[in-house]
Amino acid sequence: MRKSRVERKTKESSVLVELSLDGTGEIDVETGVPFFDHMLSQLGKHAGFDLKVKTHGDVEVDSHHTVEDTSLALGQALREALGEKIGIRRFGDAMVPLDEVLVQVAVDLSGRPYLVHRQPEIVELIGTFDTTLGRHIWESIVAEARIALHIRVLEGRNAHHVFEAQFKAVARALRDAVAIDGRVVGIPSTKGSL
Repeated sequence: MRKSRVERKTKESSVLVELSLDGTGEIDVETGVPFFDHMLSQLGKHAGFDLKVKTHGDVEVDSHHTVEDTSLALGQALREALGEKIGIRRFGDAMVPLDEVLVQVAVDLSGRPYLVHRQPEIVELIGTFDTTLGRHIWESIVAEARIALHIRVLEGRNAHHVFEAQFKAVARALRDAVAIDGRVVGIPSTKGSL
């Protein structure tokens, strides 16, 4: 089983992430930011990962530190669970609809962090969740996971749907990229490392 456990502690937050890439979609997420919990649950469930996230942060200030530190820890957990990446497919892509929203995602577990993120302007708040954190979530995950991630919202108006479809599409792309492919011998790169 490809698993990881990451603990991240700062003066602003305390984060625990446990991740199993070969799970069944069992989710246990509590960050103190309910909408973010909902999105992380979508990610774990639709990727088929077992995901446990426990974060205690300074949400009385705002949710930025909690969301950022959790995303960094999640990216690190993904990188560590992948290990040497032997036998993985490496690439994954997905196109996911959610009512009026359509999101396209492509991922490369390349070892090189790069994010391309395109979405329409949306309202600044979903409940109490600051939607300007959306891009920063992906930046933080990409930086620590060391992956290339392209996210394009092709259609969409409803902010909740725009966010949720992104998390589901990233999940489906990751599900394919982390999968073991019986035809892949060693590391899927002509360089010999990822």
